[in-house]
Amino acid sequence: MNARVLVRAALCAALVAAAGCAGYSWKSAVPEEMRSVAVPVFRNESNVTGLGVEVAKQVRREFQREGTFRLADIADCAVEVQGVVKSSTHKTLAYDRSVSERMREYELRAVAEVSFIDKKSGKVVVDNRRYRARTTFLAGDDVLTGERDAKGRLAEELARQIVDDVLNCKW
Repeated sequence: MNARVLVRAALCAALVAAAGCAGYSWKSAVPEEMRSVAVPVFRNESNVTGLGVEVAKQVRREFQREGTFRLADIADCAVEVQGVVKSSTHKTLAYDRSVSERMREYELRAVAEVSFIDKKSGKVVVDNRRYRARTTFLAGDDVLTGERDAKGRLAEELARQIVDDVLNCKW
């Protein structure tokens, strides 16, 4: 008798749980007609060579990885992501005198301003939102090589933030 009651209670609990999930969807909130995006090269006002190109490339990759949007030309897109890398700074975090190569740890930071434009209506949905990213790198005598490697990680972090915001916009 107790086994029947337990089975019925479990069945009822499962039905209630299933009914609660009936309205949930894995579908994106971005309307189908807004799912094409163009990302031109970001203007680079920072002191890191090529950072604007790298950030735009990583934003495109992040859109492809995420999968909601498809990349398109500016003439054919529904959404355009425009950006400017405003600044970058690097500073020394650590210096080890005991190591013959004199390894140093640096921190690289960047600030970008990005706008999202609804190309169908011509409306600027987000205007010059600021994004910040930071990473660290080690360098011996060649700081430029370490900075070049860190530039990619910095661009990836900015790209994740930007794409997340585009996905969460009210189109």
